[in-house]
Amino acid sequence: MLPVLNRNSWIPEVFGNFFDTDFMPRVSATAPAINVKETDKAYTVEVAAPGLKKEDFEINIDNDGNLHIKMESKGEKKDENKHEHYLRREFAYSKYEQTLLLPDDVDKDKVSAKAGDGVLTIDLPKVEKAAGKPARKIEVG
Repeated sequence: MLPVLNRNSWIPEVFGNFFDTDFMPRVSATAPAINVKETDKAYTVEVAAPGLKKEDFEINIDNDGNLHIKMESKGEKKDENKHEHYLRREFAYSKYEQTLLLPDDVDKDKVSAKAGDGVLTIDLPKVEKAAGKPARKIEVG
């Protein structure tokens, strides 16, 4: 005998319609993915930011040396076509803020950022170390 599956397909529909209204919109609070790479000369932070322009970002380093990344996008498109309208619209506004603690070896005066192809890239060059002299043996005279 096969097990009987009890499906209550009406439950998601009822609660979906009840909670997803103008008074209680559905919210998806997900943070963008972040990649951090390290080379001998720098760290690179990549933040997924599809559809955002460079004007949507604010990046700064505070007095404690922490990197603050803020992204905000407002979808204020006007519907030019009066023959159609949205029945559901979920991607009109997004805001994200992240603080990263920078390592001590980051040259904070040379940090740079660029946005393109849906990715915010922040370059964090390392402090150049003075070339040390090779160890040598000293003869006792």
